Amino acid sequence: MSDTVGQHSPRISAGAVVFHREHGGHSFLLLRAYRNWDFPKGEVAPGEDPLAAALREVWEETGLTDVSLPFGPIFHETPVYARGKKARYHLAETRTRHVVLGVNPELGRPEHHEFRWLRYAEARPLLVDRLRQVLDWAEERLAELPDSPVET
Repeated sequence: MSDTVGQHSPRISAGAVVFHREHGGHSFLLLRAYRNWDFPKGEVAPGEDPLAAALREVWEETGLTDVSLPFGPIFHETPVYARGKKARYHLAETRTRHVVLGVNPELGRPEHHEFRWLRYAEARPLLVDRLRQVLDWAEERLAELPDSPVET
């Protein structure tokens, strides 16, 4: 987690690494927009709490309403990227795998073209390096759950 901010504060996005426990481990939810895979996330509105923004983005982009934070409000923050942005990801659990890609009112269509529930080893190659670091962080945290065996 990076707490350093340069002279100009970067724009903050907030989201969540959503996981689902299943027999023999867990899977992660990845969303694809064009050729880019990511976790649910979006910009934090002025005055909005980043954690509230993360949960809002999960709901808007996936339709998931039953997410919980088994590790509390902890997060992993990316380094600054793409025109001065950085993203903060929380670790969120859902009990369902039913995803509905929400329609973005500004676009008139979903922001994402596809979603996949993937095991760690399947998800990692689809992500860029800054997001692999987020996935690695999430996988390490999930290894701490006594009733969630981790598959590598």
